[in-house]
Amino acid sequence: MENFTAYNPVKLRLGKDIVHELGKSVQKIGKKVLLIYGGGSVKKNGSYDDVMGQLKSIGAEVYEYTGIQSNPLITDVDKAAELGREKNVDLLLALGGGSVLDTAKVTALTIPVDHSGWKFISGEAVAKKGIPIISVLTLAATGSEMNMFAVVQNPETKEKKSVWSPHCFPKESFMDPKYTLTVPKNYTGYGITDLVAHSLEAYFGKGGSSLADRFVYSIIAEAQEYGPQLMNDPDNYDLRAKIMLAATYALNGTTIIGKAVGDWGVHAIGHVLSVLYDVPHGASLSIVYPAWLKFQMHKLEDRISELGENLFNEPDAEKSIAMLESFFESVESPVRLQDLNIGEDKRQEIIEHLVRNKATGNVHKLKDEDYEAIVDLMYAAR
Repeated sequence: MENFTAYNPVKLRLGKDIVHELGKSVQKIGKKVLLIYGGGSVKKNGSYDDVMGQLKSIGAEVYEYTGIQSNPLITDVDKAAELGREKNVDLLLALGGGSVLDTAKVTALTIPVDHSGWKFISGEAVAKKGIPIISVLTLAATGSEMNMFAVVQNPETKEKKSVWSPHCFPKESFMDPKYTLTVPKNYTGYGITDLVAHSLEAYFGKGGSSLADRFVYSIIAEAQEYGPQLMNDPDNYDLRAKIMLAATYALNGTTIIGKAVGDWGVHAIGHVLSVLYDVPHGASLSIVYPAWLKFQMHKLEDRISELGENLFNEPDAEKSIAMLESFFESVESPVRLQDLNIGEDKRQEIIEHLVRNKATGNVHKLKDEDYEAIVDLMYAAR
């Protein structure tokens, strides 16, 4: 087991109508609020009206920044930060899923400075402070509501990268599963895939921690049992709650306890697909993970076998990968590039961008020549 320090300051609130306590939490920080959200979904699911009702009840000044995309853009971060500086806001309120939370996190870092938020993403600058964040979650997927990570993409450089900072932790996160009842079936499935992929990135990280591994098995078991049920019964509040909590714990630090670092190579490859073809994040991961595992079989066979035995009662590594693919298909997430109509004519373009973006992991490093094999596996028939 590696030396480690566990830290998570987020106050998590999960339950029906829990947002009715939002006003009191906001009031403790201030009354000038920058509300960040995506599009019409927050008005369809009732979360917008609930949040605005709470803000009005405390006499808050609310400034709205809307239009956040499923693959969040640095251009929106910089525009939102400009608005936040102009209005001298006290806090950011992120209303939505992971893309909204990620936008809000980088915006929180950017408001106090006079440069683009991309400098934090690229590593040119290190955040020394941030505007407080409160989140109201409407999609179960990324775990952004209880971690210090954020991912955004730069449309000019065609890069999608992450930043992590203690200033990115939300102060509080409100999670009412009823807001996820209107999430479309495909994005429900992508969210389930995302939480599984987050667990696997920790599992294939550096260091041995039996407890962390058991957390991974348990979180993925929740997705295995309740994910397909939810796809067949999307109006089931209890199933929504179970998946929501699993997604939070998949990336709030629980699965990395006792380990040095997660790998994140699969995410790096998936980000390239999102930048090039606007592939939804979870959909990119269900395509990349089976290919990555097949490529890594020669050195990770024992680790994959252990995973398969605990998840599928199947110790054979190759069969375990096939069963993982079948699980992704059971939640209607793609497992091949052609499932998203990305033909083999795009093969070289993908490889070139993987090379250019240096899409590799923290532990299992990839060389330029490895990308060809992985991309071919993303196209290969079962």
